[in-house]
Parts: sequence; structure tokens; C-alpha cells
Amino acid sequence: MNDRYDAGYGADGGAPYELVGYDEYGRPVYRQATDQQNHQYDGYQQQGYGYDPYGTGGHQQPSYDPYGTGTGTGTGAPQQSQAPSYDSYDPYGTRQDGQGGQGAPYDPYGQTAHTGQQPRVTEQTAHIPQQPGPADDEQGPDGPAPEYRTEQFAFVEEPDGDSEDVIDWMKFTENRTERREEAKRRARSRIVALVVVFALVVAGGVGYLWYAGKLPGLSDSGSGTGTTTAAGAQKRDVIVVHLHDTTNGGTATALLVDNTTTEQGTTVLLPNSLALTADDGTTTTLAKSVEDDGSEGTRTALDTVLGTDIEGTWRLDTPFLLTLVDLVGNIEVDTDTDVPDPDAKKGEAPLVRKGKGQTLSGKAAVAYATHRGPGEDQNAQLERFGQVLHGVLRKMTSDPDAATVTVQTLGQIIEPPLTDKDLGSFLARLSDRAKGGDHKSALLPVQDDGTLTAQASDSVVKDVLGGTAKSPDPDAAVSVSVRNATGVENRTEKARVVLLNGGFTFREAGTAAASEATSKVVYADAADKENATEVAKTLGLPADSVTKGEVSANARVSVVLGQDYEPGS
Repeated sequence: MNDRYDAGYGADGGAPYELVGYDEYGRPVYRQATDQQNHQYDGYQQQGYGYDPYGTGGHQQPSYDPYGTGTGTGTGAPQQSQAPSYDSYDPYGTRQDGQGGQGAPYDPYGQTAHTGQQPRVTEQTAHIPQQPGPADDEQGPDGPAPEYRTEQFAFVEEPDGDSEDVIDWMKFTENRTERREEAKRRARSRIVALVVVFALVVAGGVGYLWYAGKLPGLSDSGSGTGTTTAAGAQKRDVIVVHLHDTTNGGTATALLVDNTTTEQGTTVLLPNSLALTADDGTTTTLAKSVEDDGSEGTRTALDTVLGTDIEGTWRLDTPFLLTLVDLVGNIEVDTDTDVPDPDAKKGEAPLVRKGKGQTLSGKAAVAYATHRGPGEDQNAQLERFGQVLHGVLRKMTSDPDAATVTVQTLGQIIEPPLTDKDLGSFLARLSDRAKGGDHKSALLPVQDDGTLTAQASDSVVKDVLGGTAKSPDPDAAVSVSVRNATGVENRTEKARVVLLNGGFTFREAGTAAASEATSKVVYADAADKENATEVAKTLGLPADSVTKGEVSANARVSVVLGQDYEPGS
């Protein structure tokens, strides 16, 4: 019974079983190799379960032929069948024998019927897919090999210039080239843009230097400011400020100048004797113009004489100056004289003491700005006013909005076209200059007749104001100063009308403290003797009233009206 379970041989130890493949369940399939008696094997053999791992069947093991050529040999009798060929697999149960014939049907369980004829070797092959064999023209030991055709190899393709891979590569190459060219174009555009911007910056810088007068060979020396300027190439903001002494009478005038090109600030002090041309074409003084022609007429006359462009007028009465100093928190001034307290009794300490760095309150600042000692020229008082303005600017805020609030707090009415905001912003800029040491005061030099000197034309009018001096022509009309000593107030006005109608230029010399009995007509230069005689005749005065002597600083002929003067005579 155990013979049936022999793994490699029959019951008598004879013909072996030979492994031929595996069924669809993965079980090995065997076949009897030689004699007929082995066909009567038990059920396991019929079912194909005989086991012979090497398929020797008691004979010498055939040589291994992995390619199914059937050329294996051994020492025993020649084998009637060849080793299973992987090329002979037929998925539909047939086997190609290499000669074009059809083999036995595929029986995965080895249940093929047996007959009494000589047993024919039955070969079963495993379900192993294989590629086709060699081409027809190649001959093997058992005959020609199966034919191979190119179309059986799906992975073999001839290179095609229009294939998608080639097209994609060409597109990629083309896109990369275009991107490189585009990058080069953008780089060139950036370079061109940078060159243009650099050229504009250079041109702008040169233009600014030219405008500021800082180009070598195109600038003139500044007026002691340490900077170079070009005539007519600087921007200046100018306003005129008139200080009105509401207690003692009289005025003081100054120009506040902000040179935004050189970043310098200047207070130009204008003497009251400065000769101006009135609206009616006659010659008058600055002091008289402020009283008679008001702010508008005086600003126009100053523009004509100085060649400036004054943007507005700031009328600063002494009560507003007092409030302004108190608002900024007192000022410090290097005073040049003691100033008594007008409200104090005689012998008490002065309100302002002489000395450096004196702290002045609002009241003290007003007293110092309006003080004019006995025998002093008006210019001395004018310079004190300039010191007070400088001290106010140093204590003023540099913030335009805060400075505007300070101006509005004063409660004064600003004359058009100047506004609170304009004045506040202007004072804030000058304050910044004064705090940085870029602000100074300059007195405009004026001759005795009120005209400008050559020094005034060069050092102040041209350099500081950027204008051209145009003083009234002394030969255009004879200037006559009139001092009223009649004791009657309106006699001065009547004399003014008569002189203007006679072609003379009227200049007021004030009112005498005491009246005089007779009138006088005085000339200083012998060339003006005839003019003095003509003035006496125009006023209805006798010829013996004409004498030679000293005249006022801004007139060629001086007249003192006495009680003998009768208007209209």
C-alpha cells in the first residue's frame, strides 16, 4: 500500500513519475515516464499526485533544459519525450509542438483515459506566460523555432519626431529660451530706467545748486552769512511789522525776512526818515506814510523803493506786544540802557536794567522797545525794538499749529491778505532760524535826505532783500520839511496842501513845544537858496524870512511856521 505514496517511483521501484506542471490551484502535476504497468497506478497517480521531485524514475536524471529545446541526455535509455517547454504553453488547452501540430488537450488533473495500445507520453505544461521563440530562420535541434514578429513587442517603438515626448521637449526648450530672452529684455529695461533716473537726479541736483547759487563761478559772496548766493535766484518770504506806541505816540517799522533758499532769517530795521513816494506821486517819509497812507499804501511804497515783494502787514500795537511776550514766557535781551518804570515814583528802581541776558516781562519789553533817551536818534529806539523782536522769536514755538494758536490768543485783527495761519507759520519758521543761530538784525542805512546810501543798496537791499534800491529822485521835486510852531494844530495840514500844489515834496517835522512869533525858511546849500525863496513865496511868507542854516535830515529846505503865517494869504 505504501507503494502508492512513493514520491518518485512506481510500486515495483521501476518507472518514475515526472513533474509536468501545476494545476490552477497550485498543486504539482506528475506523469508516468515509461512502462505500461505504471498506467495501472492507483488513484493518486490517476489524479496526478505522484511525487518525484526530480522525475528520475530510477533512471539517470536528464540534463536540465530551461529553454525547452529537448536536448537533455542521460546514461540510460533515450527518453521518448522532451522536457516541458515554456514555449509550448497554450492558454486554451492546446500545445504547440514546434512542428506546427496540435498536442493533446490540456488536462490539469491528469485524468486522461488509458487504452491497451502502447502508451503515449502525455505532456502537461504549467501556466507560465512566455515570449515567442527565435525567428523561423533560426533552427534548433528539434526543428525550426517559432516565428517572432515585431508587433508582438509592444514596448519596441521607432523614434518619431512628432511623438509627444519630443514635442514636449521642444516646447520646454522653446519656452526656456523665450524666458531667457524675456529676462534679458527686462534686465535691459531696468538698466535703461536706472540710467534715466540717475540722469534726472543729477540734473535736479545741478538745477538746485544753480537755483541756490552754489555752483562754482555762478555765485556771489553772501552778506556775512557764510553762504554763497546768486542774485535773483533766492526765495524769500517778507512781511512788514509796524509797532504803534499807543501811550506815547510814534511808530517803528521793521521787515521780517525768511530766506528759504539760504535758510537765513533777518529783521531789517527801517528808519522813519526813509523817503517814500506817496500814492499821489509826492515824496514823504516812512513815519508819515504809516500815519497817513496806512498799511496798504506804506507796503506799496516800500516795494517801490526797496524792490521787494512784501506779502503782508502785521500791525503790532504795544498792548499786543506786552501780551505776546507774556505768552511766550518772558524774553532775554542784552539791554544797552536803564529804562525807568513809567508807573513808578521818582527815585525808584528802573523797570529795565542795563546788562547782558536781562529777563524782560511783557511790560518791561514794551518799555525797552519804545524807549528813546534824551538827545538820542530814532535809530537807537529802532534797534531796541529789533532786540525785542529777536527775543520773542527765540522763545516762540517752532510748531506752525502751536504758533498759530499763540497768534489767535492775542486777539488782534490781522490785516488782509495776511491770516492768522500765515502769520503763525511764518513766525514758527523764523523761530526755528533764531534758535539755530541763523537769525540776525540789520539797520537800513539812510542819508539825511531820506534816500538810500550805496552801502544800503549793496549790503541790505540787494543781499538781504534781493531787491534794487529806487529812492525818489532828489531833483524831481524839492523836499520841504515843515514844523508847526503856530500853536494851531491844523496849520500843518494847510501848509502841506499848498506846498504839494506848488510842486514841492512835503515832509512833516512835527510840532514845536512852544510857539514862535515869526516864520523861518532855511536852506543849507547855496544851490537851494532859490528854492527856499520860492517856498517862502508859495507859503505867503516875506522874502526876509529866508536864511541859510541847518535843515532837517530828509529835506533840502526847512520851514518853521510862526504865528505870522496866514494860510491862503
